[in-house]
Amino acid sequence: MLSPTPLIQSEECHNLISGSNQTQLNFLQDGCRSNQSMKIKNQPPNPVVLVHGITDTEAVFDEMAVCLGKKGWPVYSLDLFPNNGEVGLDVLAQQLADYIASNFKPEQTLDVVGFSMGGIVSRYYIQRLGGIQRVQRFITISSPHNGTVVAYASQHPGCVQMRPNSELLNDLNSDVMLLQQLNFTSIWTNYDLMIIPAHSSKMPLGKEIIIPVALHSWMLTDSRCIAAVAKALAEPIKLNAESASDLGKLGVGNREWGMGNGE
Repeated sequence: MLSPTPLIQSEECHNLISGSNQTQLNFLQDGCRSNQSMKIKNQPPNPVVLVHGITDTEAVFDEMAVCLGKKGWPVYSLDLFPNNGEVGLDVLAQQLADYIASNFKPEQTLDVVGFSMGGIVSRYYIQRLGGIQRVQRFITISSPHNGTVVAYASQHPGCVQMRPNSELLNDLNSDVMLLQQLNFTSIWTNYDLMIIPAHSSKMPLGKEIIIPVALHSWMLTDSRCIAAVAKALAEPIKLNAESASDLGKLGVGNREWGMGNGE
């Protein structure tokens, strides 16, 4: 096993970036990324919490959970209740927060995968209920980040919140860049008839993976989608806030660590 790469000391970092040579700046970034990656290899995988969509239960993730478990991830899931939109997504997000608080120690970092409505519930937990402090990887699958016109078919509070330009979605999207602090991936299909328009699953940050799956519900059993989730969960995490802050003081802007390339 390779020995961990030594941390670049602050004085050395300062000397590297004090010049105008862009190559030196790239070296600094690559060195810090390599160190972060090395530390991740020496850590056990995070528990993965799966959050289902509307009218679903945790059973919808059975196939994905088995696949992830075989690859070494501890997998957890919960049943949100009621699951038909009768309560607001903020209420369901509190259920998620309570579940996490009950099942994991406060210092335990987590990865979260949210399907459809579960992606918005998870966003509320991360952006409004403190989840940003412990979630390191966040993956949404066919989630209506910008709303879906299908939600006009119901007057239930949770459905109203998933309409385009709803108060809840506008609130979450007002500071969506908070999610740059973690590894974010949006996976979706152009053929989605539940998320209309399908590109509502697009986000202005992170990585985007489009998989040509014929039906919304098939996303969770499609082998390509499961493989994409596993790949996203295996990626090294971003620098923690403290390290990012230290680099910021040295003149390395956040954009240098920027958004995913959408591959």
